[in-house]
Amino acid sequence: MRDSLENKIPYIHFKDVSFSYPINKENLILKCNFSIKKPGFWMIVGKNGSGKSTLLKLINGIIKPQNGIVDSKANIGMVFQNPDHQILMPNCRSELLLNINQNISCYEITQRIEYVLDQVGLSGFEKRPVHTLSGGQKQRLTIACALISNRNFILLDEPTALLDQTSQLKVLKTIKNLTSDKKNPLSALWITHRYEELNYADAVAELKNGFLSSWQKPSNFHYN
Repeated sequence: MRDSLENKIPYIHFKDVSFSYPINKENLILKCNFSIKKPGFWMIVGKNGSGKSTLLKLINGIIKPQNGIVDSKANIGMVFQNPDHQILMPNCRSELLLNINQNISCYEITQRIEYVLDQVGLSGFEKRPVHTLSGGQKQRLTIACALISNRNFILLDEPTALLDQTSQLKVLKTIKNLTSDKKNPLSALWITHRYEELNYADAVAELKNGFLSSWQKPSNFHYN
């Protein structure tokens, strides 16, 4: 269903990227180098204040580096920590409609809505009022909004921070399933400070003192 993304592999590359905010002379991000060249579930772990959210803003082009190069060839979508700051409409269908960025028929719209809701485990939720959704269901709705707007690279900024353990696992498994879909390649970069979430990743790196470590398999990764 994500036809416009088929065979398009997202690509992100940082070369010697540094960034600091005006009120802080020290670099929050310092000579950061990394690449994401293939679909998968990527995670970056780091303590609060380590610059994880800043890194996502650099990827998304919200802020620009003082030094270095950010090369992005991806259709990027964003999922924030609090879904209530992202959802604007009263029910699931209207929220999804808001995120359709193509001129398509009513039939195609219905097909796409049904498809993305199924992809995130919310089949039959089309008419559900948003206020009746749990926190985890709201997060999965924001992921569906990214899918319906043809994003092929999703940035997730601590999306389970406000969720209970059951909802946390459902959101994790949703992203894991989407990034494992070989027919429609999707990449996800998940920011977290929860060590237990790393087992779901294909590759893990740590952001510490402005530096991003090399990508490692979760089984080989040690959180410093």
